[in-house]
Amino acid sequence: MTKFSNVVRFKVKPAYVDDFLKHFSDLPPFEGKLSQILIKTGEQNYCGVGLWESEDAVVAARPAMIASLDTARHMLDEISPDMGVTDAVSGPVVVER
Repeated sequence: MTKFSNVVRFKVKPAYVDDFLKHFSDLPPFEGKLSQILIKTGEQNYCGVGLWESEDAVVAARPAMIASLDTARHMLDEISPDMGVTDAVSGPVVVER
């Protein structure tokens, strides 16, 4: 079975950086998630990367991930009017070393 990945970009409000990092560190262990990392890509910019055992695992966890995000939305700045406060993509892993 092909592994799957989800990637979400965030822009965190300056006053909430520490709270956001704690929130991300305290995310529950979603069923089927193999790993989760958070990358700092700028002063207030972060990118979360999840590695999953399958696309089905991501789909099953999506409602819980959205519910968790809903508790952190107040910590995030809008990325753009079209995207809102997150920029999310996902897909099958095609190269892993």
